[in-house]
Amino acid sequence: MPAMQGTRWAGVAISRTRLQSAMLSEREKMIAGEPYRPTDPELAAMRLGARRRCLAFNTSDPGDPAAREAMLRRLFGSLGARPEVEPDFRCDYGFNIFAGDNLFMNFGCVVLDVAPVRLGRNAFLGPGVHLYTATHPIDPIERASGVELGRPITVGNDVWIGGHATICPGVTVGDAVVIGAGSVVTRDVPARTIVAGNPARPIRAI
Repeated sequence: MPAMQGTRWAGVAISRTRLQSAMLSEREKMIAGEPYRPTDPELAAMRLGARRRCLAFNTSDPGDPAAREAMLRRLFGSLGARPEVEPDFRCDYGFNIFAGDNLFMNFGCVVLDVAPVRLGRNAFLGPGVHLYTATHPIDPIERASGVELGRPITVGNDVWIGGHATICPGVTVGDAVVIGAGSVVTRDVPARTIVAGNPARPIRAI
C-alpha cells in the first residue's frame, strides 16, 4: 500500500506540474526554459519589434554615438556604462540580453536570446561572434511539431571571444577567459583558461 500511495501522489505532482505549465504564456515558458511555441502571436510581435530596433541601429549614423547608445538601451534588458557595439548586430528579442560595463561587440555579432544572455564587465566579442541560447528537441517528431527550447548563456568578467566563435546553449564562461577565433564552445569554460577548436578544448591556464 505505501508504494501505491507514493505512486498516486507522484501522479498528482506530475499533473499539477503539467497544469501549471499549461497556465503559463508562451513567453513565460520560453523564459523558464520549458518547451514553447515561437509562432505565438505575442512572441512573433516581440521578435518583429526587435528586428525593427536592430534595423534602426544598424542603419544609424556612426557619427552620433549617443543616439546609437540610446537605441541599444531600448533594445537590451540592461546595459552598463560605455558600450560599443558595431553594426551589423542582430538578436531575437533583446530584452534577454544583460551586459556589464565596457561591452565591446565587433561587426556582425548575433545573439539568439530566447533565454537570458549575461555578459560581464569588459566583455570583448570579435567580429561574427554568435551566442545561441535557442535549441530544439532531439526527437524528430517533437522537433517537427514546432516547439523550441532555450538554455541561458553566462559570460564572466574580462572575457575575450575571438572572431566567428560560437557559444552554444547552456554554456557558462568563467572570468578572464580567452576563446580562440572560430571556436565552437559546447561546454562550460573555467575561469582564467584559453580554449580553442571545434569543439573548444583547453589550451592552457592564464
